[in-house]
Amino acid sequence: MKKEKVLLTGVTGFLGAHTAITLLNAGYEVIGTLRSEGRKAAILQVIKEHTANIDRLSFAVADLSDKDIWYELTQGVDFIQHVASPFPSTLPKNENELIRPAKDGTLNILRAAARNNVKRVILTSGLCSIAYGIDEWNDNKVFNENDWTNINTDKDITPYYKSKTIAEKAAWDYMKSNLTDLELVTVCPGAILGPVLEEDYGNSANMIIALLNGSYPAIPKIGFDLVDVRSVADLLAKAMESPQAAGNRYIAASEYLKFKEIAVILKECYPDRKIPSAEFPNFITKLIANFRPELKPVLLEMKRRKTDLTKARKELGWQPIPAKDAVIACAESVLQLKIVK
Repeated sequence: MKKEKVLLTGVTGFLGAHTAITLLNAGYEVIGTLRSEGRKAAILQVIKEHTANIDRLSFAVADLSDKDIWYELTQGVDFIQHVASPFPSTLPKNENELIRPAKDGTLNILRAAARNNVKRVILTSGLCSIAYGIDEWNDNKVFNENDWTNINTDKDITPYYKSKTIAEKAAWDYMKSNLTDLELVTVCPGAILGPVLEEDYGNSANMIIALLNGSYPAIPKIGFDLVDVRSVADLLAKAMESPQAAGNRYIAASEYLKFKEIAVILKECYPDRKIPSAEFPNFITKLIANFRPELKPVLLEMKRRKTDLTKARKELGWQPIPAKDAVIACAESVLQLKIVK
């Protein structure tokens, strides 16, 4: 069994819990950070159901803005998986409410890691830090890991996307000035689906829930680069273990699916449910978003962003679960947990 120790931020989140399971099953010792003691018992029970190595998991309460706690927690740690990131259910009035904690938290962790001789930090960023903020649309553009979201525009971007981009850029800027042996890798997932583990599931499964429970009378003409949460956790582990990953960014997505294709997959699995198949005209989608601001980010997906999804496969031998399987696994889990009745 591996004896190496991993500090994992955001262990109670959708991706954080799956990453803990992946690392524990691989034999690592994991310290999972959470924001309050109150979530400890529930997340322990959830993770326990998916690993025989629960004795290798411990917890620590930590706030991203607290510099001192990260210095303490990184002592004796080999790797850091920084998965936690502020993600609001409602848009803040001031975008700095998102940007500041995302950036400062990332830098606090990197500085602590450098002081305590941590080998490598793996930062979970997002496709939102690569393919957005476009002023002049080009249908032929194919985005890859060399591209960055343009944060100096109000077009084609959200405060959350801006916060993820600024935090990741700050991490790479810090590494340029860092004189220690610390290494950095960033993983940039698309829309994450796959099996929900508990009723406190975060935001990722909402589109599947909405299709299953009849919230949509019709479907917006949008699409996403999708990825199964288990595949993201697998890529985070590969990014941690592979020597050649150091200093690299990796997009984590298996394939692009239109929302209508997702609905068709679900209709095939659950023919008795009223899952819509008709699509809204774009002007209707825009009109609805004017009255429901939380839907504004959806408007950015009305144009397809072409992405090169090959780097992680070629360099790290990553083999993601097909997007269709991620959709079905997500649906099965929300029904099993009775999130959807």
